[in-house]
Amino acid sequence: MKGSIALALVLALGDAPKRNRRRKWSKKWFLRRNQLGHARLLRELRDDEPDDYRNFLRMDAASYDELLNLVRPIIQKKDTIMREAISANERLSITLRFLATGNSFEDLKYITRTSPQAIGKIVFETCEAITQCLQRQQAIKIPRTPEEWREISNAFATTWNFPHCVGAIDGKHVAIRKPPESGSFYFNYKKFFSIVLMAVVGADYEFIMIDAGVNGRVSDGGVIAVTEFGRLLNDGSLGLPEPAPLHQNNVTAMPYVFVGDDAFAMSENLLKPYGGDRLESDQGIYNYRLSRARRVTENAFGILTGHAVIARKATLITITCCYLHNFLRKKSRCYIGPGAADWEDANHEMHAGEWRASQRQLEGLRATMNRNAGNTARLVRDAFRHYFCTQGQVPWQDSM
Repeated sequence: MKGSIALALVLALGDAPKRNRRRKWSKKWFLRRNQLGHARLLRELRDDEPDDYRNFLRMDAASYDELLNLVRPIIQKKDTIMREAISANERLSITLRFLATGNSFEDLKYITRTSPQAIGKIVFETCEAITQCLQRQQAIKIPRTPEEWREISNAFATTWNFPHCVGAIDGKHVAIRKPPESGSFYFNYKKFFSIVLMAVVGADYEFIMIDAGVNGRVSDGGVIAVTEFGRLLNDGSLGLPEPAPLHQNNVTAMPYVFVGDDAFAMSENLLKPYGGDRLESDQGIYNYRLSRARRVTENAFGILTGHAVIARKATLITITCCYLHNFLRKKSRCYIGPGAADWEDANHEMHAGEWRASQRQLEGLRATMNRNAGNTARLVRDAFRHYFCTQGQVPWQDSM
């Protein structure tokens, strides 16, 4: 079959001279981008079908306009005597469509009337601009003062009935294509190539901290140690509040903690569930309460997987998606609509969010080997367990 195609090409070329044959600098149908490209389609959707507009770009028109105003000074190009520059509006919408779908550049060329080579350059330049602008606005910010951490803790106590929780921590493997000449450097235990996205998430599904780019081959339990957050946590430089009682009737001062799963080693400031198949009743209650607070990371990652990642510049694209997640979480009411995230009914029974039905979910980290936690860490966990079964109990927990 391949031979037939090659022969047809030879016959079609005939005896045309091979020397000095110049390729066209642009295909004719690319030149009609202004008249028939996706920008015109977006204008129609914006005016007539706002739901379809939001689905196309994964954001509403007001959020898009605000983001465009932020990045326009960086991504706008000048016209030349040879051609008219692709506008900032087109550059941003091309990038957002790519992030929303993960479609190849070759596929996107048909709707955008833009060459795949140009799309690749546009996407990476625009991702850098988005990240740069949203970093300036501190869309993702690690708290540095006790007051800022207490604000997060108050949100967890109010929303998820978990006092002194200052964030839920988790990590995910982001699948990538094997980078050239990388060998098995990015090959993980799940038998695919990946980078690891580590994150701390607040009570309202916003990212507090992200760290992306660690190769997937690194031990999952050890990933946190090579992140900025892990280093700050280990040397006590996060600025967490001083320990304080969990309840006004308590006298024991308890530390402020992060909650995680079995992938992480437990410490005084990082709590994980009790392990084993035969748990005592109060241990099961503690696990339920911790899981209820920790689900914010699952939902944040799940909603994030509406944005796809490819191999080249995977770290940049992953970080850009995280910044966009926080930007839209604050700016757009429709970004996380009813039922998008896990939700509780009147009886506090948990129902799965829409993201769980998607096939595009990130792989979690592998649970670590059973390492003995320090005595202080075990005492902290036991104290939280006792609190959840006494002053801090909620009426519905025994039925869960």
